[in-house]
Amino acid sequence: MTHVSLRLPPLLAAATSVLLVSGLTAPAAADPAPYQGSVRGQYTGVAEHGHAVTMRGEPFTTTATFNVRLGEGDSGGDQTLTAYCIDFRTGLVEDAPYREDQWENYPGQGDFAEPGRVNWILRNSYPVVDVTELEERAGMARLTESEALTATQAAIWHFSNALDLERVEPNPELDVNVNAGNVTHLYDHLVDNADVLANEPTSALTLTPGRDSGLAGEEIGAFTVETSAATIPVRLEAPDGVELVDAESGEVLDEVASGDTVAVSVPSDAPAGEAVLVLETTASVEIGRLFKGEDPDEPTQTLITAQDSDIIVSETAAVAWDAAGGTPPPLDPEPSASADRAAAAPAREGLALTGGAVAALVTAALVALAGGGAALYLARRRRAHTHTTGTE
Repeated sequence: MTHVSLRLPPLLAAATSVLLVSGLTAPAAADPAPYQGSVRGQYTGVAEHGHAVTMRGEPFTTTATFNVRLGEGDSGGDQTLTAYCIDFRTGLVEDAPYREDQWENYPGQGDFAEPGRVNWILRNSYPVVDVTELEERAGMARLTESEALTATQAAIWHFSNALDLERVEPNPELDVNVNAGNVTHLYDHLVDNADVLANEPTSALTLTPGRDSGLAGEEIGAFTVETSAATIPVRLEAPDGVELVDAESGEVLDEVASGDTVAVSVPSDAPAGEAVLVLETTASVEIGRLFKGEDPDEPTQTLITAQDSDIIVSETAAVAWDAAGGTPPPLDPEPSASADRAAAAPAREGLALTGGAVAALVTAALVALAGGGAALYLARRRRAHTHTTGTE
């Protein structure tokens, strides 16, 4: 959502300027930046505005799609994703970090109970499907992009937050009116036809676990690869004689595919040492990937991607071993997602970590209301914001 839930009567909302989220649109995609593990990025603002809706039993709110700039802080690249909201009751937090994650790890308010139907809507509605095609599929005419966006977001909330569309209002941020009948018609079409796409889109690249240890003469680790790329070349930074092998067959590998499990084979006469497994390739962050806030102390709205985007991804795993007959080196605990990234990096000693982070930036513009109504409006806005974000 855009999602400033204003407790304004509909007529007042349509007649006056309201608080809407606005933001900086990221520049056109250039060479993508590299990422470490699951993708991080930065929310840079609204990609496209929709109209305002009231979902039954909930405050009036605006709709939009959002740009997520992939990269780490100021050093992030120009690659962007477009996303919808799947967390109606949680507000966006300025500068909040985000990270790609699994559907089952949805952190928002309410149940993300039907992700497979949300995935179907994302792949069968705007912007993946243009308005001309949507008109034909839904049996309607003169549908605008802003109406298509509004209906799509409302249909997503129906399945992500169990909400029903009740009313549609013009968005004062837009210079076009809204045909509420068009929005309702497309919303009904999407809700009635949404099928369950049960197969969750694959992550761009993950390699788990991040480290393991053992003794010379063993195959160390069972590192599992998940990626949307067809195959990924492997680089093993290790002493002579140490090889990367398939964990089941023992075959030496120089590339891997999604679902592969690999290990590091160490000769029995090798002295104590270390090795680093490095994967790097171009892969796709696919439609339907969940992006959640990383800071557990400051919850922010959960987003879901509405387009595929190719990026350069990298991931690493480290192994250490003692000589045969010795004691395997102890493993440091994995850093938590909320740990300081600079402190977490040395945990994989000797690795050239090319991290990527999702952060969120929302800028809001408040247009002053005329006369004595301004004070009343601001009081209502504060109450609505407290209700939506859970913060004062």
